[in-house]
Amino acid sequence: MNWKPDRHAKKAIYKQLAEYMEKGIADGTFPPDKPLPSERYLANTLQVNRSTVVSAYDELEAMGLIERNRGSGTTISKDIWGITRKRIPSWNRYIEAGSFLPNLPVTQKIRKEAVDHKLINLATGELSEDLFPKSALREITATRSFIGSLGYDHPQGSEILRTTLANHIKTSRGIDTNPSSILITSGAQQALHLIVQCLLKPGDAVAIEDPSYNFNLPIFKSAGLKIHYLPVHKDGINPDDLQALYKKHRIKMIFLNPDFHNPTGSSLNIKKREAILDISSKLGIPVVEDDPYSLTAFSGEKRPTLKSLDTNGNVLYISSLSKIVASGLRIGWIIGPTSVIERLSDAKQQIDFGHSSFTQWIANDFLQSSNFNLHIEHLVKELERRRDTIVQSLHTYLKDEVTFYAPQGGIHIWCQVMMEDYNETQLLEESIQRGVIYVPGSTMGSQKGFVRFTYAREDTESIDEGIKRFAEALHCLNGKR
Repeated sequence: MNWKPDRHAKKAIYKQLAEYMEKGIADGTFPPDKPLPSERYLANTLQVNRSTVVSAYDELEAMGLIERNRGSGTTISKDIWGITRKRIPSWNRYIEAGSFLPNLPVTQKIRKEAVDHKLINLATGELSEDLFPKSALREITATRSFIGSLGYDHPQGSEILRTTLANHIKTSRGIDTNPSSILITSGAQQALHLIVQCLLKPGDAVAIEDPSYNFNLPIFKSAGLKIHYLPVHKDGINPDDLQALYKKHRIKMIFLNPDFHNPTGSSLNIKKREAILDISSKLGIPVVEDDPYSLTAFSGEKRPTLKSLDTNGNVLYISSLSKIVASGLRIGWIIGPTSVIERLSDAKQQIDFGHSSFTQWIANDFLQSSNFNLHIEHLVKELERRRDTIVQSLHTYLKDEVTFYAPQGGIHIWCQVMMEDYNETQLLEESIQRGVIYVPGSTMGSQKGFVRFTYAREDTESIDEGIKRFAEALHCLNGKR
């Protein structure tokens, strides 16, 4: 047997072996009248673990190409073409062949671990149950009549909700728009998907912040885009970096989270906002503004959104109720030129035939009620209290071992761990064993040595205990070095 696996390839060895044997069965390298090599023989010959060979044979058996019989070994299936038996698809091949990429393994692990209610959750970017306006939402469903149809709604979403949103956004964020320029989406995530899939093509260069929530979203790579990074500072990105990126790579679109940025908590100052819009206007580059947090400013200050300053129609504005009301409502929206909104709504129709009329009704009534402003006031006060707690806990348990900037709004705090060359995976595992989970910085940026803590998901007592456990994990890791 002359074939050898490529140990430097990204493809697992058992998959390489399965493909080699599948090809050999098809071209006669392995004749149908003779047994296939035993698992032990292949493991010794190829110098791999026997489990690797077993996995390869499992895949070939699932495809209906081989049969395993006790006493007579492994043979090529006598019914290889499926005349009398059904063949099972090789699902692993289909999974790997799909064009839509999976989340990063670390991200998958965090999400799986985060559902364990025994863990203190400083990872998940959502509000805790006690911050949801449950009583107000229950009142809507219990005492108010349902408006709208239970059939398919308007392609852009409920016109009543879009009218309410236009008024709400004008008052709260200074954006002058109309219902025809709004598309209701299933949260901000779907809005991003629609923009990437409909307005860009493979090979296009885009600019995102570094670090950024978008960094760990596979939608950009799935779409074949070339991603370039804009470093985020205490007051946001540097517009000069954007101009330099455009000259070098001909950027086609810019994705920004200007207010209480995820994960750093920073906010773009006014001069930078104006400079970015000026660059966008001169170069004709669209800006996608992702704004989930601007209503959570602890000072009550309302900075103008990029969209509110946009006089040329260069900004596509995304927001949602996920981070300020309830993630389960799945109500988000895009504001942009009518032609763009119509294109995106056509694509959304292909995906889900429009948004749920029931949750749109609830969102509309809540936005129109006095309870909305009361809820936001309570939410901001509680988030500030939790921010203060996590800042104090970091000082208490970690002192000079981490550095961070205390955000003035939003739900995240970004910390640099001062220990050199530590293993991020080991620190995460050590923390999980101690009962706390967070997001390692490398999943959100090109630099290692950072962590993101979310303080909206737990109460103050749990936040303090969570940082204490993280500190213990860090100290344990340091002691093992």
